[in-house]
Amino acid sequence: MGIFSRTRDIFAANMTELLDRSEDPAKMIRMIILEMEETLVEVRASAARCIADGKEMRRALNRLDELQRSWTEKAELALSKDREDLAKAALTERQKAADMAEGLNAEINVIDDTLKGYEGDIAKLQGKLREARARQNALAARFESAVTRAKAREIMNGNRTEDARWLHQRANDRPLRRGAVPLPSGGNGL
Repeated sequence: MGIFSRTRDIFAANMTELLDRSEDPAKMIRMIILEMEETLVEVRASAARCIADGKEMRRALNRLDELQRSWTEKAELALSKDREDLAKAALTERQKAADMAEGLNAEINVIDDTLKGYEGDIAKLQGKLREARARQNALAARFESAVTRAKAREIMNGNRTEDARWLHQRANDRPLRRGAVPLPSGGNGL
């Protein structure tokens, strides 16, 4: 069951730790999400195979039930004609069909239990996938916010502001001319 071990590995991974250690957290989250989506597809495919196997076994079980009814009717017919040897043979065949049906019922129960396990795994994996996508969206929002702050800082502290500060400093450094008043210094002179 490589799917389960792979799923367990994904669940066991501490995403925060992985993101902290990775050089590109966005890329790491994308890789985790892709891996989870691939695993989800594999688990769903296994569940679909399990459902198909269960349906096929139920059809075989119905055929065995019909076969048992047929052998019972044949045994009754043989008894009505006083052919106990044929009736015993028919009952033996009916018992063989009943034994096979019992085995199929046991296999169907195993398949049903396996299918319930797949359903639980799919639900857990979908939850983890939603969580990873939420982290991806939060990371994208943080990145966008950082870009916006960087652009705002560039505008506030960019070349034009720097030029204005330089001009202010230059004006204060010149010797005072007759009647000139020095510009106030400190703060944002603009």
